[in-house]
Amino acid sequence: MEKKLLVAAALLMTSCAFISAQAPMKPEMSEFYEPVPPTVTPGTELKGGGFTAPSDAIVLFDGKDLSAWENSQGGPAEWKVKGGVMTVDKSKGDIRTKEKFESFQLHIEWRVPENIQGSSQSRGNSGVFLQGMYEIQILDNYNNKTYVNGQAGSVYKQTTPLANAMRKPGEWNVYDIIYTAPVFKEDGTYRIPPRVTVIQNGVVLQNNTTILGTTEYIGFPKVVKHGAGPIILQSHGDPSEPISFRNIWIRKM
Repeated sequence: MEKKLLVAAALLMTSCAFISAQAPMKPEMSEFYEPVPPTVTPGTELKGGGFTAPSDAIVLFDGKDLSAWENSQGGPAEWKVKGGVMTVDKSKGDIRTKEKFESFQLHIEWRVPENIQGSSQSRGNSGVFLQGMYEIQILDNYNNKTYVNGQAGSVYKQTTPLANAMRKPGEWNVYDIIYTAPVFKEDGTYRIPPRVTVIQNGVVLQNNTTILGTTEYIGFPKVVKHGAGPIILQSHGDPSEPISFRNIWIRKM
């Protein structure tokens, strides 16, 4: 494939040089009109802040119910839903999407309780797992120190975020996550590793970051061959007050 691309590039350069030598250059020579990108209608503004999902998105939570979710054993998701918000129920464990995904754009909004207590990892701890394998950390890091590859927006235990963009407890944080799924060789190693961009509250935390493998609590990343996987929201066992989520949608890419 690489050899074919090099040949194609060489032919293109030769053609360009030939055209340049034979005819005067015109602006339209480098313009093309197909394929035409699909039209996507952006979301509309929500009362209380934020926007609805764009027209081609899959809505994972719109404040009404957890019909798009299940628990980690495949049963009903039983987190609390009230006032357009779902709140972690730590007695019920993690929840995951029923649908599985490969590459995607994910939008998710989360809030740490205003009266949050605790410190370091015991303060509003949760996480978003991409394809059920790779965790983007959720944590209250507003005036709360912890190991830097475990703070909000980190690829957990791997890559430190570029900034701390936390809002105060009680205010909503927004993650926009752009994820490219891995491609595997026959032997189970990465041909192309997974990559992720994370934007929190308009601030880039991960910029097309390579994910090294699974995000382990103890130990180091492992490369595990897999296919499409769910989005998992973590019910962490720390003793602090549970966090809440709203306005979750995803676009396949």
